[in-house]
Amino acid sequence: MTDSTEAAAQGPEVSADDNRRQVLYWRLLARLFDPEEQAALESASLAVVEDIGLPAALLDPKVSMGSTVQRHPELAAELDGLMVPAPPPAPGDDTDIGGDGRDRAAEVRRAALVSKVLLNVYAPAGGSGTVTAGQLAQWQSDAGWLERALGCEPGALRDGRPARGPGGPDLDRLVPGIGPELGAIEADLVKRMRLREVLADPALAARLTPSMSLIEQLLRDKSNLSGVALANAKALIRRFVEEVAEVLRTQVEKSTVGALDRSVPPKRVYRNLDLDRTIWKNLTNWSPEEERLYVDRLFYRHTARKTTPQRLIVVVDQSGSMVDSMVNCTILASIFAGLPKVDVHLIAYDTRAIDLTPWVNDPFESLLRTNLGGGNDGPVAMAMARPKITEPRNTVLVWISDFYEFDRSQPLFEGIEEVHRSGVKFIPVGSVTSSGRQEVNPWFRERFKALGTPVISGHIQKLVHELKTFLA
Repeated sequence: MTDSTEAAAQGPEVSADDNRRQVLYWRLLARLFDPEEQAALESASLAVVEDIGLPAALLDPKVSMGSTVQRHPELAAELDGLMVPAPPPAPGDDTDIGGDGRDRAAEVRRAALVSKVLLNVYAPAGGSGTVTAGQLAQWQSDAGWLERALGCEPGALRDGRPARGPGGPDLDRLVPGIGPELGAIEADLVKRMRLREVLADPALAARLTPSMSLIEQLLRDKSNLSGVALANAKALIRRFVEEVAEVLRTQVEKSTVGALDRSVPPKRVYRNLDLDRTIWKNLTNWSPEEERLYVDRLFYRHTARKTTPQRLIVVVDQSGSMVDSMVNCTILASIFAGLPKVDVHLIAYDTRAIDLTPWVNDPFESLLRTNLGGGNDGPVAMAMARPKITEPRNTVLVWISDFYEFDRSQPLFEGIEEVHRSGVKFIPVGSVTSSGRQEVNPWFRERFKALGTPVISGHIQKLVHELKTFLA
């Protein structure tokens, strides 16, 4: 065997930069699975970081991402989109240091930054003990930097918001399940807080950043709060509702609306004046001698759109782990309630049903009236929803649940089947989260599919699209 053949058999040569990168990732894995420092890996990683000109603070999980960027502002742009895959450079490019399309020096720098972001998020300060408001706030901030590194707005993955835009990464393919994972970590931190004590102290409460996990705890514990603590809890819930509503409202407004209705004469007002058409139609009145156009007829644009009064009935399961669906759909219902000629009704249920329609325009008040937890009794909710159906073909019924009804499964499905066959557009939704991950009773899933109404993806954008398609 020749020397060249032996080299080929052994694979590509391992460079010094490859070794540096491996040291950083081995150190990351060691710290994630064992908080105790491994002296050799720590010293080797410190040497790597200093050698490539990055601050040693990147190796300290106690230093937040915010503090790191504040001390080294040049890192901010580098962290943004850090973990979004980039196309490899063409062979022969100047960056192709190793001859295989990899800029090895850049990969070492990227490994150091990625390790910092992941370690701060997946091995948060506080260990397994009690979490302070400051520690929760630091973790939320660090999680925001991870979301930015993945090409999303901070908070998007945890709270059901979309990526930055149509060009955002396909996160379900890139990092499947990361939204629920981050949500689970945050929920654990919130549960380990002495939340009632924090809420009773305005200074500590002010450090809390509202999130889905925090809102869930506040809604579950609201009956045990009073005075200053209750006021602070309500302020956090309202703030979160307003933030999510702004995002959802933008999605609804981007969707298409009804076509122009040309059977309705256009309003003869200045803002509707069609200047181009008016000039074109009056060109025969042009006077060359006077160099003047005489207008004897004005033309106006049609602005009326074809709309049919629609009724939207939203039924939300408020039992168990459906809190994210409850929050998102309560807000979404209020947004659709603000559209012209859309009559929105909102029902929440567990073993009992509550009609939240009187407060549908105020999601904050609706949420305060919910009672998260308990079992399921879908037929009770159906009994409340059915009288609201007066014109079946102009009605859409959205039912958000995991559909685990046990001995009430058959009665609920029969009710749904009867409503659907009457002409109502029935939309079953398993959950309404950012990841779209959902758990739906297979018994119901198969029957909905046979009925021609398959359970749609739990992504909030999918539900917005389905509703706007029907209401347009």
